[in-house]
Amino acid sequence: MKILFLSLARFDDINVRGIYSDLMREFIARGHDVFIASPIERRFRKQTHLIDFPLCQILKIRTLNLQKTNIIEKGIGTLLLEYQFDNAIKKYWGDIKFDLVLYATPPITFNRVIERIKKRCGCRSYLMLKDIFPQNAVDIGMMKEGGLLHCMFRKKEVRLYEISDRIGCMSPANCEYVLKHNPTVDPSKVELCPNSITPIEIPVLSEDERVTLLMKLSIPTDKTLFIYGGNLGKPQGLDFLLKVIEANENREDSYIVVVGSGTEYPKIARWFEVNNPVNSKLLSALPKQEYDNLVRACHVGLIFLDPRFTIPNFPSRLLSYLENSMPVLLATDVNTDMGRIAEGEDFGLWCESDDLDKFMKNMDALTSDSISKMGIAGHKYFLANYTTDIIADSILIPNKKSKI
Repeated sequence: MKILFLSLARFDDINVRGIYSDLMREFIARGHDVFIASPIERRFRKQTHLIDFPLCQILKIRTLNLQKTNIIEKGIGTLLLEYQFDNAIKKYWGDIKFDLVLYATPPITFNRVIERIKKRCGCRSYLMLKDIFPQNAVDIGMMKEGGLLHCMFRKKEVRLYEISDRIGCMSPANCEYVLKHNPTVDPSKVELCPNSITPIEIPVLSEDERVTLLMKLSIPTDKTLFIYGGNLGKPQGLDFLLKVIEANENREDSYIVVVGSGTEYPKIARWFEVNNPVNSKLLSALPKQEYDNLVRACHVGLIFLDPRFTIPNFPSRLLSYLENSMPVLLATDVNTDMGRIAEGEDFGLWCESDDLDKFMKNMDALTSDSISKMGIAGHKYFLANYTTDIIADSILIPNKKSKI
């Protein structure tokens, strides 16, 4: 089978771990030919070009800057994507007959490309719905509901659902949301398709290695360590994280580590400079190996989401915590079902992301015994639901699709 994957991820090396690269390698391991179309932003000063791997080609398509740029260039760049991808694919792969075109949101602007490929190849199409846009932007005040941009993107969203033969959603709540707000969508083509990674053997840090790493980063070695790792952006509702950090100053046995980057990092950094907390640490993005070791040196993973969301989100950082047998402590909006799943499967505790008292009580509830038991339960749930072999089956074999 020849599989075309349209992605905004910065694919340069198919062998790097990640939710998309792991899935593509799973397809390759099954003998399929994989073709990946991925942007290379103008800041890198390179033209459109091909990268060859065994059973895989990556087409790097020159685009405007889509990340770490002003909103005007990002908006124009996003709208131009489908034309740039369409032209590049026709030029480099115009004679290839694809059997499946696979794509993930964001963006929702690949309609033109998908329709042309389906018409030319007669192939199937599969949408991996990671973000429900533009509603997520409306929820957190980044777009006006009913405005020109919202109406334009909403029209594209509806069309994307129409041309997709199957729609894979992140969780049961996501499936229900799509069907409730898009009554023209055929329920039979909506199914579960959560984030996934390929499990690896996790190297165990010795106590000496753990202590050395924590001392290097000026993190205490004798407290329960809660870690928030990943994107520090508006969707995470990080004002609540700061309230948690402030409340944690009154505790003696817990310490919060925040590591990552994003649009809200400067705001978080300024707060740390002004308040100088003694029970928490802010770190900018670390090298991957050092970050992975830091996660393994901590005890509990943290997940935050803005309370204004009306759409169910499912952050990918959950996989890292579960793979490392860590329980999760979540503060999210009421529509996201990740917290309900975590509590129902006994691998985490949840509260609404404006309930500070409940959050602190949940921290108190995580004793060494409960941390160990929840970590084991989370790893078991991860292996049963969030691995690439399971998700590849659901995408490639329609009769094996996950039911809502």
